[in-house]
Amino acid sequence: MIEIQLQGKRGLVMGVSNGRSLGWAIAQRLRDAGAELAFSYQGERLKEDLEKLTQDMPGTRLYSCDVTREEELAAMFSDLREAWGSLDYVVHSIAFAPRPAMDGRYIETTRDDWRTALEVSAYSLVSVARAAEPLLNPGAGIVTLTYYAAEKVVPKYNVMGIAKSALEASVRYLAYEMGKQGVRVNAVSAGPVRTVAARSIPGFMKMFNRVGDMAPLGRNVTHEEVGNLGLFLLSPLASGITGETVYVDSGFHIMGMELGD
Repeated sequence: MIEIQLQGKRGLVMGVSNGRSLGWAIAQRLRDAGAELAFSYQGERLKEDLEKLTQDMPGTRLYSCDVTREEELAAMFSDLREAWGSLDYVVHSIAFAPRPAMDGRYIETTRDDWRTALEVSAYSLVSVARAAEPLLNPGAGIVTLTYYAAEKVVPKYNVMGIAKSALEASVRYLAYEMGKQGVRVNAVSAGPVRTVAARSIPGFMKMFNRVGDMAPLGRNVTHEEVGNLGLFLLSPLASGITGETVYVDSGFHIMGMELGD
């Protein structure tokens, strides 16, 4: 078994809200491999939880950052430049859509809810990559989190599916433009995982159980498996991989239909 060693590397993990977050699953694996980490969160209500999560990570830097505010992004990356000089990794684990846009019919999505979902969930990757670019070392990696609804209809996922489509397209364009500097950009497409954010999706548990039944492995994916894929894509082992959406969903995405025994 090849052990990934990331001593001397530094990364920023954005969007961790609690210990069940997929961003946290990736952060744990990066830290286990020896990387030094910084975290961003939105709003003071999340600061206490993140402080508790990172209390055993000496040297960790925490930033309050609203990705819809360019001045907050600029301030965070300016401080990271002053403190660290450069970055090796960015994990983008940020998505949001107003609840009414998930509860109703997609055709009833309001202009404001559309803008909010696309700005927070997709455009934020572009603005983060732009702000991070001057700090990224050759061989650096950016990983974002997406979902199968980017390419297939998942009822009640609604405008978030559109946002994930835009996110995956952005991954490809950013990979093309940043590849000249040796920076790789990829997306992890995880199957349903029990997170706080997932519970806000109407009918999530029904979907969770259905996917577990239909997936070729006969189960749902775990937090640890998502973390492992994130670590791999950011490590030198994935040095030739960029612009990809890589699935970790127990194989569910390959299925076209379910047949009885």
